Amino acid sequence: MLMSLLSLIAINNLTSPSGQDIQNKLADFAITPPLIQEVSPYPQKITNNKGPIIDAKAIYSFDLATGKTLFAQNENEKLPMASLTKLMTILIILENHQINNIVTIDPRSTDIEPAKMNLLANEKILLKELIKGMIVKSANDAALAAAFYDSQDMEEFADKMNKKAQELEMFNTHYINSTGFDEDEHYTTAYDLSLLVRQIYKYPIIKEYALLTEGISESIDGKFQHKYNTTNGILNSYLKVLGLKTGTTDLAGQCFISIVESPSGNKIVNILLNSPNRFNESKVLSQWIFDNYQWQ
Repeated sequence: MLMSLLSLIAINNLTSPSGQDIQNKLADFAITPPLIQEVSPYPQKITNNKGPIIDAKAIYSFDLATGKTLFAQNENEKLPMASLTKLMTILIILENHQINNIVTIDPRSTDIEPAKMNLLANEKILLKELIKGMIVKSANDAALAAAFYDSQDMEEFADKMNKKAQELEMFNTHYINSTGFDEDEHYTTAYDLSLLVRQIYKYPIIKEYALLTEGISESIDGKFQHKYNTTNGILNSYLKVLGLKTGTTDLAGQCFISIVESPSGNKIVNILLNSPNRFNESKVLSQWIFDNYQWQ
């Protein structure tokens, strides 16, 4: 076919075509394939049910693939976020460092309670192990160690967190620390957290660690081993739960972000802030969504 095109060009021009002429003529014969866009099934509500009775102060549920809102309640109210903070901490680390970098644990990270993976001052450990500790155990020492690895002090790291929040259009969110401890001006909304989840769940390492019921992290030299269990209380429930993050403080109450997959393979995200029973309410909400929506 190429020879036929070249012959046609030469006949039409009655002269030997130049290289540029050939390219121009071939472009005329080029066939541009249609753009192929993968379209995810879209959730459609199939009942008139208004929603389940959920006592969490703020709720935002959405379809992970399309971003479609499935249920919302006070989703724009500014509230403390507890250890859901650590998702932003992890995102800063993932965007700025290699996960196999070696971290020397800053002594400022170790004297902290309650949730921790019991890191030791000056211990050397891979950065990905700190991420694992934050996701599985919600370890505060890991969140501090990661922040001090990235920045000189917490104020500098919090500035990075707030800058990233603005980039993600989390306009009703403000960070003061990397752990989620209660402080004035440390707050978010259920909706803003949905923007963060959609960003961080793109990373395979997050998908992997969010499924773990327990974790083991070793120092580089193998002298120290840290074992810990997940804080996610519904990983082994009747639902197919894929993660993601818990948080609890006195002011924030019980907070929880769950990612749940339907029998048909559609993933939903439930964000609950200040719930009296976060795991049960997440299950109730998930089941209601699967009973009242159909993906088409």
